[in-house]
Amino acid sequence: MNPLWVDIIGWLGGLLVVIAYFMNTTGRMDARNTWYQLLNLSGSIFLIINTAIVGAYPSTAVNVIWVFIAISGLIKSFRQ
Repeated sequence: MNPLWVDIIGWLGGLLVVIAYFMNTTGRMDARNTWYQLLNLSGSIFLIINTAIVGAYPSTAVNVIWVFIAISGLIKSFRQ
């Protein structure tokens, strides 16, 4: 069984990613917005921690890619 903190980190990561997606889909936040990228970045980092510990390596890999996408978006938003 996983420690409680692992589950909390996973739920928080999922929540952050879903909030970013919801905000973007409903037109409340543009994908080029720094906060959108930060929500995705932090959510993905939390999900990486959770999925790596529980051994869900395909999900870990997807979230590692998601982190690089978010970092790329942040770099672009800081340059503008």
